[in-house]
Amino acid sequence: MMLIEETAVSPAALPLAEFKAHLRLGTGFADDDIQDPVLESFLRAAIAAIEGRTGKVLLEREFSWALHQWRDAAGQALPVAPVSAVLSFSLRNRADEVEVIDPALYRLEQDAHRPLVRPVGTFLPAIGRGAVAEIRFRAGYGAGWPDIPADLAQAVLMLAAHYYEYRHETSLSSGCMPFGVASLIERYRTVRLLGGGAR
Repeated sequence: MMLIEETAVSPAALPLAEFKAHLRLGTGFADDDIQDPVLESFLRAAIAAIEGRTGKVLLEREFSWALHQWRDAAGQALPVAPVSAVLSFSLRNRADEVEVIDPALYRLEQDAHRPLVRPVGTFLPAIGRGAVAEIRFRAGYGAGWPDIPADLAQAVLMLAAHYYEYRHETSLSSGCMPFGVASLIERYRTVRLLGGGAR
């Protein structure tokens, strides 16, 4: 399985002003924006870390997901949440020929933790030997920072601040997720069952 982020978070969607306020950085100076690239990098790192820990996409963007077999042909769980739309679904065979699946044959079953692609009939189309299913979808709480749940937004600011404060630290002892951040994101983490496979 391979998940690819097809679109990136735009700089305008990042909470740069909120992060500066969180860090209590001075304002009103001619060089107020001199640290912006560094602060943006810490925000992106914090977003990526929290998305990795929770399986939740914070800011909306498009993804493509390729897999070689269904876990359950009656309904395949998507790798991240929340998902707002399935944009395309196709099968690619060993000869690199693509069959686009008619949207009338499948539907998105939305879920806070495990959205599913369900067949309209009994089963999803079979993936032949050596073939791959490619699903392109849009995921995320929304396009802007206010769309993110408040506790996740606060966790991002706290983790980005942690990265900023310890930016020169190289020891592993300081590399753990801070307790306050871990407690804020705990309820968003996906419970994994059946030997690591989430259902």
